[in-house]
This record gives sequence, C-alpha cells and structure tokens, in this order.
Amino acid sequence: MKIMMAMSGGIDSSYSAKLLKDCGHEVIGCYMLLHNKPGYHEENIQKVKEVGKFLDIQTEILDLQDVFKKEVYNPFVQIYKDGKTPNPCALCNKQIKLGSLLEYAQSLGCDKLATGHYVRIEDNLLKVAKDLSKDQSYFLANIDPKALKYMLFPLGNMFKKDIKEEASKIEILNNIATSKESSEICFVEKTYIDVLKEHFNTEIPGIVKDKFGNKIGTHKGYMHYTIGKRSGFRIDGAHDPHYVIKIDSKNNEIIVGNKEDLSQNKFETTNFNAFVNLKEFTAGVKIRYRSPKINGNVKMAQNGAMIELDEPAYGIASGQLAVFYDDKDRVLGSGFIK
Repeated sequence: MKIMMAMSGGIDSSYSAKLLKDCGHEVIGCYMLLHNKPGYHEENIQKVKEVGKFLDIQTEILDLQDVFKKEVYNPFVQIYKDGKTPNPCALCNKQIKLGSLLEYAQSLGCDKLATGHYVRIEDNLLKVAKDLSKDQSYFLANIDPKALKYMLFPLGNMFKKDIKEEASKIEILNNIATSKESSEICFVEKTYIDVLKEHFNTEIPGIVKDKFGNKIGTHKGYMHYTIGKRSGFRIDGAHDPHYVIKIDSKNNEIIVGNKEDLSQNKFETTNFNAFVNLKEFTAGVKIRYRSPKINGNVKMAQNGAMIELDEPAYGIASGQLAVFYDDKDRVLGSGFIK
C-alpha cells in the first residue's frame, strides 16, 4: 500500500513512519510548512530528512502557509477579538492535516494518509486512544467524517512510554525521543497574547463588572482574559476569589462572579459535525480537551445542537469545541460552543 506519513520531526510521526515501513508499505514522508515562526522549521525539516534517509523513504515538503493563515491563523485572531476562546488545533486538523494534506496525498496516488495522532478508528468512527493520557480524539472530532476511510493512525493502540522505550534502541529515533515535545499551538511562542499584540492594541484598560452590572474594578484589556480566569484584574475591596464568567468585547468589559457562577448545565453549539445521523441522543460530553466527560442529552437544532448535561460543568467557553462520545468511547459528533 502507498501511504503518505505526515511528519513533524517529532518522535510520534517518526516512529509511525518506521512502523509503516516495517510492515512493507511504500511510505512517503511529508512535512508541512504552516507558518513563518522564525527558527521553527529548519531543525524539524532536518530531522524529517534524517529519518527519511534512515528509513530509505521519500520525503516531501508541502507549503501550506497561505491556506493555514486563512483557515487557522486568521480565525484564531478573530475569535479572540470577538471575546471568545478559539480552538486552532481542531480547525487545523480539519482544514489542513486531514484536508489539504489528504488532497496532496491523493494527488500523488497514495491509498492512505497516516498521522502520529493518538486515536483509533472503529466502525468508521473515531475512538479514544488506548493511551488515555495522550488521546487526541477531541482535537480530531471536527474533521470531515468522509476523510476517515483514507486515514491510518498507527499509534492508536500503543502507549507513549512503550514508543519511547523502543525508539531508545535506535540512535536516530532516540535523539528525537529525548528532545522537547512541541506545544499544542505551533505558531504561539510563549502566550497567545503575544500573537494578538501583532494585530491589536491589547493594552486598553477597561471596567470589571459583577453579574448585576455594577462596576467593581478594572482590567488591562479584555483580550487578556478567558472564561474561568481568576487573576490579572483588580477588584475593589475583594476578599473572595473572582472568576471571569463573561467577556464583553464591544465595550471592553469583563464580568466576574464566584465559582458557582461558572456552573452551567445547558449550552448550545454551532457548526455541528455529525459522524452519526441522529436527531437526539445521549452522550458523554467533553467541553475542553482535558475535561472529564459528563453525561448529557444532545438535541439537534438548525446548524447546531442544544445540550443539557446531567450535572453542571464549570467554565463552558464560547468558541471551544464540545465533543460527544458514545458508551464505547467513540465520537458521535462535535460542535463549537456558542
């Protein structure tokens, strides 16, 4: 089988390429240029070429900077400007890794595209990885379901510790395995606010209000805050912790409350991405990557869904992805929180 392997220069994709080659497949490694962060690509490309030479496989470099800027970077900036919390990895996996890269793989006659994501496929549905600590089904839940039949995830049934142990036996892979892993958001150097500063004046002081509309303090600019944040603003005479519960981008205001004010058991999503065609269903619901699943009822609405959780969740943030799982840990669908 002819397989394109998405290669980042990291251990997960490098080891995946080795697994595929060892199985006798014709493997083409491909590194994606997604942004122009200084000094980011050179070392990664060198690693990809070294692994390619070691495995005796062809390696390609695909420049996707324009489409990445349009589909991932610009929405990231705009969503923060709107006072919401973006999920750029979910956009990237849909539009870039399992979008543009898949198209490129098919243009070269590849039967499949493989990535180093920790996730499984079962009955043409995404399923959580065997290594739950590395599971990435949440970030892939926004992809076009039709893409799954062309995908391979060689690491889905493996544990990261075992991969590192095996890689340590091979010098070139051991060197990669011991290097620092990349952050989730590849184009962010330190914090997201540094990216926003390139586009906006983020340092415009504003008013902090309580949930009743009373002015109770000041902040340094609404873009510095996300739902649930409890620091970085001043509250007059405060003794108890205050948390951001709402962001008013138009008026440069943040609304704060106590922890219970962050609690919700109902919310809506837009741009629903269905892997299974259901009008109403029960599911385990994740509202963030690291949040536990909470059981709830999902009812389809126009271009989205209405969700009622069996128990409250804290810090449901507009712009984040909500992902819905069945009782076999398979993804039924996803949608962006309103």
